Amino acid sequence: MAIRKKETPVSAVHAVAAPQTGCLQQSALLCAASPTRSGSLELYRLLRKRVPIIDAAIMKTVRLLGTFDVRCDDERAQTALRRFLKTVPVGSLRCGIDAFLSTYFEQLLTYGTAVGEMVVTDGRLTDLFNADLRRVAFSYGKTPLEIVVSAQTDNGRFLPVPYPGLILKSVHDPQPGALYGTSVLQGLPFVSNILMTIFRTTEINWERLGNVRFAVTYKPQNDALDKAYAAERAQQIADAWSRAMREENTVRDFIAVGDVQVQAIGSDNRMLSSEIPVRQLLEQIVAKLGIPPFLLGLSWSSTERMSSQQADILTSEIDAYRRELEPVVLQICETYLRFEGYDCPVEIEWEPLTLQDITALSQAALLDAQREKLRKEIGETQDDI
Repeated sequence: MAIRKKETPVSAVHAVAAPQTGCLQQSALLCAASPTRSGSLELYRLLRKRVPIIDAAIMKTVRLLGTFDVRCDDERAQTALRRFLKTVPVGSLRCGIDAFLSTYFEQLLTYGTAVGEMVVTDGRLTDLFNADLRRVAFSYGKTPLEIVVSAQTDNGRFLPVPYPGLILKSVHDPQPGALYGTSVLQGLPFVSNILMTIFRTTEINWERLGNVRFAVTYKPQNDALDKAYAAERAQQIADAWSRAMREENTVRDFIAVGDVQVQAIGSDNRMLSSEIPVRQLLEQIVAKLGIPPFLLGLSWSSTERMSSQQADILTSEIDAYRRELEPVVLQICETYLRFEGYDCPVEIEWEPLTLQDITALSQAALLDAQREKLRKEIGETQDDI
């Protein structure tokens, strides 16, 4: 039978001792909502929009996060919690905890900070909501261990939320004393700017050299008649050349009288090779994002073993991200159970994560089975002796 206990208001705040190394910032709220921070959010958003490989790396990391299951001592609480996590509305368009976590995790990677909210209706947890970071600000409370969450009102002011216990927040790799986390894209704007410059100049060069332009030169002779009609002949040559170039899907000959030269503009120039500098810049981006190149369609791994090692590294990265998100999942689960009147602990079990080849895993399992069989046969032989 489920054990019910007196519920503690979610908005209750316990007194904490102030650390000696803390430093209160009275103007932290104003700094949090400053244009500088808004500019950083917009910069990272545009960075993902304009550099497709960055957006692809973040989305693949989000998908590799995987799913999880919940365990409770009370079977009825476990059943109700599983149903809630599968069907809980997220915003106005999606459902399920996976939908909430995907947006939450994507926000955490892109901006270094993620904010969500648990919506309570008539004494029950009914919805989850992903907040817009541009409308949320953090500030210190009475001590540096108390964080005040404020939301932007219609008139542009930031006011503390009335129920801070319903706010979900996470920060990635925060600096000591900082209220916000560090984006995984930090340091990439400079590299990406160089990469975009190469792409822009490549586009311009192809517009100039790919769409061939011609220079038609007419040189009058020394006789007086040729010099007298030089302008008329030049105009006739220009009209004839224009007609020849305007004809599509048709080959036309260009015939001129006199000293006429036709030369392709830029034919004596060589287009710079961008393969090496682009690869060097992409290596910096991939190293910062922590995604193996083969997952992004880049064939840089020289051996199969190297790809396997990169997959192992990515697995450890995903495990670290799971540990960052698990407190948020536990907060949602425990809050739901408290509102439903259950008092039982919750455990999160993530699905096993592996990026190894299925054939290699099957061969490894086969070798383990053969080893176990030989061990048993040797043991039985020794017993018979």
